[in-house]
Amino acid sequence: MTTQLTPTRIDVPQAELDDVHERLSRTRFTDEIGTDGAYGTPVSTVRELVRYWLEDFDWRALEARLNALDQVETTIDGQRVHAFVARSGRPGAVGLVLTHGWPGSALEYLDLVEPLTAAGYDVVVPSIPGFGFSGPTTEPGWDDARVARAWAELMHRLGYERYGAVGNDAGAMISPEVGRLDPEHVVGVHVAQIFAFPTGAPGEMEDLDEEEQAALAHLGWFWETMGAFNTLHSQQPQTLAHALADSPSGLLGWHAQLMGDVAATDPGFVVANAAVYWFTGTQGSALRLYRENALAQQRAQGSDERPAPTTVPLALAQAKGDFASIRRFAERDHADIRGWTTYERGGHYAAYLEPAQTAADVVAFFDGL
Repeated sequence: MTTQLTPTRIDVPQAELDDVHERLSRTRFTDEIGTDGAYGTPVSTVRELVRYWLEDFDWRALEARLNALDQVETTIDGQRVHAFVARSGRPGAVGLVLTHGWPGSALEYLDLVEPLTAAGYDVVVPSIPGFGFSGPTTEPGWDDARVARAWAELMHRLGYERYGAVGNDAGAMISPEVGRLDPEHVVGVHVAQIFAFPTGAPGEMEDLDEEEQAALAHLGWFWETMGAFNTLHSQQPQTLAHALADSPSGLLGWHAQLMGDVAATDPGFVVANAAVYWFTGTQGSALRLYRENALAQQRAQGSDERPAPTTVPLALAQAKGDFASIRRFAERDHADIRGWTTYERGGHYAAYLEPAQTAADVVAFFDGL
């Protein structure tokens, strides 16, 4: 098995840029009843995103920004893994592995590179296997735990004896698993959400305060009104993949359901992330993470034992309006919670929308360890 790290760069052929423009220019927009989004992503949203991609988006400018960062490729557990790497120059610096989610990508963390390296931390931003520059996956089984094992190996190959894990969305599930799997080397974990839920155990729902009840109500609303994507990804990702792989406007519409607020104020972010999936051919393979995690959960249900709580220091920096974590359940699953902060601003993509705020929280946490 090779453990070689190979320098690489991004260079999308011009023919692919021309092809996506031609496809977008021929978009057949669907009809709709109402324009308020009650039935899903409005046509007006998709029209504006398509217009932005055709008229305003500059892939080559984004490509140049990405290529200004050092990049490596390596094969881990049979899968090609790509990562951006930025060294701080501090001798013996702690490395921070930053993990994105869906429908975001490694682009979520570009604005954290400078403040984190300026604070003396090395920054490693890999793409999850099957997502963007680390995809598509070539075999089944790439669930959160397998990604976490790959990250531990990646950080070892990069030479880090001490490193931390930072994550949002899927990355907020993967990063604690990195700490669980490699506690000898992981100094801490910093996440934007802690996904800890009721289990049905006797008494666990007693004495919930108003804040906890509101958090559960918000979670219930989300799954009842917005959770169809999760069910489809978990059960039939390949069925959807056919459409997303063939239609860039369809990809924009599917992504925009979970990027609605950002799409209204910053269509460039939505388009840029969709373009990463489009040009890497990972529109469908990224969805498989949900299926793999669902299968892993089914296997775990056959056991009466819950995983032991994580033991590495953990910090939460959540934003109002995003998933609201509930501390009593978080403390059940994580034994050493050191930070619990709720910010007024940021939303689900706080690292992108509020990079100074996010970087300051990350630095304060790791500096304090």
